[in-house]
Amino acid sequence: MIKVKLLEHTPNPERVVAMAARLCYSASGAEELAEKMSDEQVEKLVAKIVQMGHASTMEHVSFTFGIEGVSRVLTHQLVRHRLASYSQQSQRYVAEHDFEYILPPSIGEKPEAREKFEALMQQIRSTYDELADMGVPREDARYVLANATETKIVVTMNARSLMHFFNLRCCNRAQWEIRELAYKMLEQAKAAAPLLFKNAGASCVATGHCPEGAMTCGRFGEMIKMRTE
Repeated sequence: MIKVKLLEHTPNPERVVAMAARLCYSASGAEELAEKMSDEQVEKLVAKIVQMGHASTMEHVSFTFGIEGVSRVLTHQLVRHRLASYSQQSQRYVAEHDFEYILPPSIGEKPEAREKFEALMQQIRSTYDELADMGVPREDARYVLANATETKIVVTMNARSLMHFFNLRCCNRAQWEIRELAYKMLEQAKAAAPLLFKNAGASCVATGHCPEGAMTCGRFGEMIKMRTE
């Protein structure tokens, strides 16, 4: 079960974004603008920024998530989003004798496939333990571990990078595990900054059209209903 918690984020993220945008077209300083803008002005400006794609102003706010119950398969995909900071649980320093693992639904729903998968996980556990008993250091014993091994990671992204992450990973063509993670992160980001992330999500939800062309998932009508405008 994937666990996600928004640990921290820039205070008043939408006001910060609005302030940065307003500064581009004002002779006033940032501090003065922050004090003068009303909540209504912030709301209108953020809506305009998102609509126009003035995305550089979104880089001034960041969101930090604690993530657990995911596989190394997922984190190998996650760290490809390069404009982010990551701190992952180390298999070099943390013993994995009784490691948890992620069971893909397509395997779990087939009794014979599940039996083979779970037997292999147990064999890997036993081999890991045997190597440790032989004095093999953790940094080398970990070479036998599976991609399915559960891991934990802390991720920080600015709002612009987070938007791009949602565009790609909320898409129905994304791999199932990272797609589930993306939706959980989106739910909490939207709660923290509802104006910024109003229509965040898969590219079709964010823009109103599917960029996948012939590789579309075929569910555009269903996805577009997620738009709130």
